[in-house]
Amino acid sequence: MNFDLTDDQVALRDGIRSLLIGRFSMERVREGFDRSMFDELTEAGVFSLRADGFSWADSVVVYEELGRACVPGPLVGSAGADAVVDVIEGRSGDAVWVEHLASLDRLLTLGHDGIREIPAASLMGAEADWPLDPLTPAHRVESLPAGELVGSASEASQLLNESTLLTAAQQVGLASALVDMSVGYAIAREQFGRPIGSFQAVKHMCAEMAVKAEVARAAVQAAACIMDDPDTGDMMRSLHGAKIVAGESAIMNGRTATQVYGGMGFTWEVDVHLYLKRAWVLETRFGSADTHADAVAEMLPQPERSQR
Repeated sequence: MNFDLTDDQVALRDGIRSLLIGRFSMERVREGFDRSMFDELTEAGVFSLRADGFSWADSVVVYEELGRACVPGPLVGSAGADAVVDVIEGRSGDAVWVEHLASLDRLLTLGHDGIREIPAASLMGAEADWPLDPLTPAHRVESLPAGELVGSASEASQLLNESTLLTAAQQVGLASALVDMSVGYAIAREQFGRPIGSFQAVKHMCAEMAVKAEVARAAVQAAACIMDDPDTGDMMRSLHGAKIVAGESAIMNGRTATQVYGGMGFTWEVDVHLYLKRAWVLETRFGSADTHADAVAEMLPQPERSQR
């Protein structure tokens, strides 16, 4: 399978990257998600990719760039929607964390019976004083309302798979950005009269980060290709694998980048911590690496037991 981007995908990637560089600077990103962000991304066609005829392989290219720019907000839930929407797994009566509640128009919950829609105005909860990701405010809703059933169980399963794929693409973007940030810093920062990037230990860390990001990108692109054409492979196994390696690469690259930056990596002013914290948050969305690893293990053929 060829994972090189097509000319059209390269143009799509470069276009969304230029948009994000021009309009979503880190200064603006640090201010958090707001309606103007949603409106600009909607105008750019980010949330209507599938309706506009783009494939899942195209969509992950766009969502990787959103991750690279560390753009906050319910970006996955709003895909295909005409409003600010988030998607979570949960059932009526569950205690859940709802992100960006103040900005949401509605919340979709995925359960065994299907997709349920809940108006955001009906959700009440206390806001976390110190959210893990400072750009992802979260409210604790102690009892999830039942909401209105708007989709079947099969549609809920499909939406879960799509949301998992786009989240993994964001994680790849985080991992890739951390590689670029670390390499740039290692070239510019000097110690003992030499760039720290000339030291073998730092070279090894940056190389390992690059490998992790590339493996994760290949896994996510493979899952997207199979989602576009399910006859080409095992969709669920590829999706589980993509979420595992994408999540691990984002978190490990965040930790390694913190090491490359040294003491500066722990400061508020350096953006590394925002990427690492976003990686931790996305790891909790639509199944952790452990959850997906367990799912892969269940799909493997079980060894035959010897009979005595």
